[in-house]
Amino acid sequence: MEFVKHFSKQLNETLYSGNHKSGLKVYVMPKSGYSKSYAVFGTHFGSVDNKFTAPGETTPTVLPDGVAHFLEHKLFEQPDGGNVFAEYAKFGANANAFTSFNMTGYLFECTANVIENLKILLDFVCKPYFTDENVAKEQGIIGQEIKMYDDDADWRCMINFLSAMYEQHPVKNDIAGSVESISKIDKDLLYKCYRNFYNMSNMVLFVIGEATPDQVGACVDEVITDYEILPGKPVRDYGNEPKKVVQNTVKQSLDVSVPTFMLGFKDTDTGYNGPALLKKNIEFSFIMEVAFGKTSYIYNKLYNEGLIMGFLDYETECEKDYSFTSVSGESNNPEQVREVVFEGLEKLKEEGIQAADFERLKKAFFGRFVKQFDNINAIAHGFLANTFNNVGLFDYIDVIETVTLDDINRRLNHGFLKDLAVLSIIEPVKK
Repeated sequence: MEFVKHFSKQLNETLYSGNHKSGLKVYVMPKSGYSKSYAVFGTHFGSVDNKFTAPGETTPTVLPDGVAHFLEHKLFEQPDGGNVFAEYAKFGANANAFTSFNMTGYLFECTANVIENLKILLDFVCKPYFTDENVAKEQGIIGQEIKMYDDDADWRCMINFLSAMYEQHPVKNDIAGSVESISKIDKDLLYKCYRNFYNMSNMVLFVIGEATPDQVGACVDEVITDYEILPGKPVRDYGNEPKKVVQNTVKQSLDVSVPTFMLGFKDTDTGYNGPALLKKNIEFSFIMEVAFGKTSYIYNKLYNEGLIMGFLDYETECEKDYSFTSVSGESNNPEQVREVVFEGLEKLKEEGIQAADFERLKKAFFGRFVKQFDNINAIAHGFLANTFNNVGLFDYIDVIETVTLDDINRRLNHGFLKDLAVLSIIEPVKK
């Protein structure tokens, strides 16, 4: 396999990219002198991909909620009954996996034996083994996991938030599904999803640390020999999401001592991909820092008036087909928090974000980006999401330079509308 070298002069970092004959995209970032190495093998298949039309078919396949997460669990079960984690342990690796709304990833980190551990990673992900018996067994295991999350206040607050915000888009559904939905999963459905979404053309391998492109390429050639070239790609269907939200306020009672809240705004300016999506993400991130950071009017008013319990988390979630911003925390009066946020945002819109704040943040954001290249885990964790959104590892440097103060203020005025706001509250059970 041939690799193309990508060098960033500003970062003094090198990334190698190659396309395996199976369709797998392979990326290698050699980093000598670090105590550990990291690899992630991922597919662009997450919980939102619950309706698709497979290549050669005309009728859509509709999945019960939780299939992507279920499939992640099942791939660790080997035909010979072997234990993947025990194999990793022989070579000193810590392994894990995750399923998100948009992707599934399998990963390991180690201080030595990178290629030996890479062989284990590629081998078990490429050998699915589903039977009626092991699917039924897993339904019981995941059912217990789902019940555990049903009592998690932060998780329920977020899922309720998304369900109140989105009417059609499957981001509103729990990643793990429900006990009822996973009961509808069988081995044939898992094999169909595996064939379409674990096809090598839909997957990415990223290795960072003590490994060279030649070593990784040789390992991929050795392990990935049995693969299928599909006649096309599955066509995903996320529904026709309306502009409005489902409801502005949603509440649930759980066994908590202080109410937990999540307040956010639906962004209807979607459809971006690649650098344009990255630019929008940067714009929203700038705004969230100015509006909700510890020096902001909103944070200080909430804190000084005792409306929040010490912290205010804020985030931006920008994907091609959905996008929102949110703040969350604990408060005895979440509705009053909402009023302060509305007031503070209107004040910020009237005054506009100032040039001095914009330039300061631009330098700070660039500094954070550069600093992450000293952290192998930080680079690896964001790599899959960016790659599946057609964003290159070094694109941030060029894109942040295109962001202007006018862009930020325009996004501020159009991306934070009261009628598109949702407040999710988890409140204590009344006794």
